[in-house]
Amino acid sequence: SGRCSRSTSSINSSRLSRSRSVRTIPRGNQRNPTRARGWVITRDALIVDAQGNAIRQHHKIYSESWEEIEDWSNKVYMPYSVVPTGKIVSPRSLMHSAQVGRITITRFAYGIPVNITGHLDKMANIIVLTTLEGKSRHHINKSESVEIFNNNSFILDCSNVDYDLDFDDDHLQLNITIPPDLMAQVCQDWFGFIPGDTLWRHKCAIGGAESSWLRLIEYVVSCIAEAPNQLAYGRAGRHLEQMICVHLLNEWASRAGLNLNDPSNRLAPRVVRGAEQYMADHAAELPTMTEVARAVGCSLRTLTEAFRRFRGYPPSQFLKERRLQGTRRDLLNDQCPNAVADIAAAWGFISMSEFAKIYRMRFHEKPSETLRKR
Repeated sequence: SGRCSRSTSSINSSRLSRSRSVRTIPRGNQRNPTRARGWVITRDALIVDAQGNAIRQHHKIYSESWEEIEDWSNKVYMPYSVVPTGKIVSPRSLMHSAQVGRITITRFAYGIPVNITGHLDKMANIIVLTTLEGKSRHHINKSESVEIFNNNSFILDCSNVDYDLDFDDDHLQLNITIPPDLMAQVCQDWFGFIPGDTLWRHKCAIGGAESSWLRLIEYVVSCIAEAPNQLAYGRAGRHLEQMICVHLLNEWASRAGLNLNDPSNRLAPRVVRGAEQYMADHAAELPTMTEVARAVGCSLRTLTEAFRRFRGYPPSQFLKERRLQGTRRDLLNDQCPNAVADIAAAWGFISMSEFAKIYRMRFHEKPSETLRKR
């Protein structure tokens, strides 16, 4: 992954101290109470609760180890490649995270200038990167890039686009990671359809120092400070999850030139939704796509085109994912058979070698390794 030398250098104490001095307001902001208050909220993000106590993290919050940072970032973001771009090659990374429903919010810095790259991966996430300190540069294509700083954000769907970005040595990020299926479901629930590549392949800057998006981030951060351990599950977390997704969809679509309220967008997804429900209910029976089309009252051609337009993949891929998810769920369930072959066969996988191959590609581990997690 282009990883550099991992020799450990001494901690830059002034840098670490500055990053942890979260309650100091910059002198230039003292004349603007509103901006100063917002700055403090985002600087406190995920570090202290409303009573000023440190929010407990279930992982290290500081590391100089590339291996530790990679392990953490793979879990909260997705796998990607990072390369130092300055004279110092050993990281001094700050890592905080919180869960809001199915959304992961992180406060993160490498402590050194780096370049990050990743290639389109259908299993990757949507990510919104907000730069609180320093600068970041996001490359939209080979000839165009956007510089992000001063509480501006950049959004991209890593399951649909490649990405290439640079952080300077003073960068401090507040990032939001969203599963694409969650964003798609919220769009379906609120706007009656799921957009195509016009939205998902559009990379752009959003927000800013006085924007409603930054206000929403501040509100979410305040909620985390009030109840840091209660938003991962339950109604409060789901409520915030919806707020974040709906706001992002509106702002993202606006910049992509897409009208989410166009009534014509709501017609075809009835076929898609019905097909998805049928395949979810009958995944273990391995229905043919002709049977799925017949169940929702359309031709196979119409079904395939609807999925291509509103999902960006064929209906057979949805069924395959359901079968894989069902297999993984049973492998982790100690009430199910103990043999991988029996569980795979129950979900319609006949060739064990082919099943093991696609399972490992999807979940980055062998079926037997999943089984041992019971």
